[in-house]
Amino acid sequence: MTTTRPNVIVFFTDQQRWDTTGIHGNPLDLTPNFDRIARAGTDVHYSFTCQPVCGAARSTLQTGIYGTRTGCYKNGVPLPADARTLAHHFKAGGYSTGYIGKWHLGSDEGATIASERGGYDYWLAANLLEFTSDAYQTRVFDHNNQPVDLPGYRVDALTDAVIRYVDGVAQADQPFYLFVSYLEPHHQNHRDDYPAPPGYAERYAGRWLPQDLAGLGGGSAHSHLAGYLGMVKRLDEAFGRLLDALISLNILDDTIVLFTSDHGNHFKTRNDEYKRSPHESSLRVPTAFHGGEFTGGGRLNQLVSLIDLPPTLLDAAGLPVPPEMQGRSLMPLIQRQTRDWHDDLFVQVSEAQVGRAIRTARWKYTVTAPDLDGYQHPASDHYVESELYDLLADPHELSNLIGSSMHVETTDILRARLLRRMVDAGEAAPHIQPAPTTTRFWQLHVSAAEARA
Repeated sequence: MTTTRPNVIVFFTDQQRWDTTGIHGNPLDLTPNFDRIARAGTDVHYSFTCQPVCGAARSTLQTGIYGTRTGCYKNGVPLPADARTLAHHFKAGGYSTGYIGKWHLGSDEGATIASERGGYDYWLAANLLEFTSDAYQTRVFDHNNQPVDLPGYRVDALTDAVIRYVDGVAQADQPFYLFVSYLEPHHQNHRDDYPAPPGYAERYAGRWLPQDLAGLGGGSAHSHLAGYLGMVKRLDEAFGRLLDALISLNILDDTIVLFTSDHGNHFKTRNDEYKRSPHESSLRVPTAFHGGEFTGGGRLNQLVSLIDLPPTLLDAAGLPVPPEMQGRSLMPLIQRQTRDWHDDLFVQVSEAQVGRAIRTARWKYTVTAPDLDGYQHPASDHYVESELYDLLADPHELSNLIGSSMHVETTDILRARLLRRMVDAGEAAPHIQPAPTTTRFWQLHVSAAEARA
């Protein structure tokens, strides 16, 4: 089938660390399908969420706008009825639109009223899939808010629904845009566990531990990692099934596929749950595109934020990018039209803290608002410096250098860059209180040029 514009599918996982994939060095062969697509398409090698909280990240991916601007800076905030989402933009461009899986941008636990569905035409979803379903009991809701129980392991049940949808719309003359949102490898909330299919956790028990978790100790990795990795394996198998369906329907070449995740997982090593921190384990996610101009795109080494993905999808489909979107399309990089790209990433952190962070190729610098409840306050007018990591020397963020007398110049530069990014995102410029200076760190002096790296 040939269409004037490509079909678009977003394959969205929940809480998946970047280093679960072979393309990022995982030794367990968990993701052969993702790895193959990343190598044949475009590997966004340094991809990060801009908000390590489920609902906030999802609001950004739907709208291309930071959660502090839409109001969806935390979980439990419905997407505003007047918010313009990818579904609205694709529909205006002549696309049929569909959503399957976890939504997390509505006001109810399961069913979602029409005004909170982000403008999607086809609907088979649950607002909080972790509460309406279990590993082998998948309940979602249709366009009329009627419950639909899908048989099989939850990943497979949703994938079956995805393939049925694609099979139906592939025969139409108009292109389609489908967003499929899995719960896995997120934990099952009501029992705080990672229920992989039978036999899957056993494959990976005791075989591999990410170095940040090994260095930090504690947390829940030793009890939860095997199930988590089993979930990742099953997700990749589902991704392969979807790709097979596209090949069978002769539309793989006509379809742009984006694989990404909302945030990572630190297994209770950075705070008392799984994300909501400014560390790589919370922020960095696997991301790859395939189809259209992304095929053969190679590896991108630029720092890419989740907020850059919505304008990229629209641009790749030949649709206008709305001026209110706050990210940048990757297409000029893909098309080799420019090498110009931002050299840092901006992150907002809510719920566990009111925090902000900036990441460059070498440095991670974070600030926190003291004594503010991250569930009640989206931002602050006063922050204190809390962390500084040299990612070149300390990629697993095990040595906090904030306040080091050897890094005063570096910290000054990063503070200014963070303030600029906060203002660019629409926040009022706050006061950032420097950390007390200490000489306890034995570290080589870093030049101003290195600080800007």
